[in-house]
Amino acid sequence: MEIIIRPTAVHAARLVSRIVIARVRATPELVLGCATGRTMDPVYAALVNAHQAGAVDLSRITTFNLDEYVGLPPDDPRSYHHYMVEQLFEPIGLPAERTHLPNGMADDLAAAALAYEQRIRDAGGIDLQLLGLGVTGHIGFNEPLSSLMSRTREKALTPETRAQNAGLFGGDPEEVPKRAVTMGVGSILDAREALMLVTGSAKASVLAAATEGPITARISATALQLHRHCVVVVDEAAAAELEGVDYYRFLYAEEPEWAPYRSDPTL
Repeated sequence: MEIIIRPTAVHAARLVSRIVIARVRATPELVLGCATGRTMDPVYAALVNAHQAGAVDLSRITTFNLDEYVGLPPDDPRSYHHYMVEQLFEPIGLPAERTHLPNGMADDLAAAALAYEQRIRDAGGIDLQLLGLGVTGHIGFNEPLSSLMSRTREKALTPETRAQNAGLFGGDPEEVPKRAVTMGVGSILDAREALMLVTGSAKASVLAAATEGPITARISATALQLHRHCVVVVDEAAAAELEGVDYYRFLYAEEPEWAPYRSDPTL
């Protein structure tokens, strides 16, 4: 795991978008794992702007989303499917057959989850998985005590997670579905590269626990410490409780991989 600290949330999101763009330029048919939520809004906006400006061609990527609520149809404005269509798929003209989300409306959710895993395998696996960090330290909807070897499945959502996601539901946590279908921790770890964006002081404590604490099923994001290629991009506010900040800054300043990004004053 490598942690990169940027001055503000704007700088952090901009760096994440630049990393995605670099990966797509290198692999135009990249398989991209997508996350949702307000943290990802500026990342998708930057990708759309770059695509529309001709800086990168995103029309050949294939996407797989982390999760979807149970009981919300794809055209429901509160569904993650609707979010992705609005934020990314439609603005870049990505064909529907190249986009994939878990089916929260399936009659047999377990069978649909198995089918989702198969679709990922059929696509050759996920090249780059985007991630946010939930208030309970979860990635996807892998709530506390999720198995670190878990696969795509249905999960119950904690009150904390429902409160965090209440914004799209009129601010009322009781309106947030109680269950979702999510990629498992093991599914996420299968991605060739993981890229997590964490911003804001509200995430400082859980970020420190996820990246510097012991690996535990109580905080599913700690499993990323085992990932072969995981980069965590954070702003100063989120980094406030990290112990290794000096080392993280040293690595970013010295590693050849980040030289092209260090030379860009906007990052």
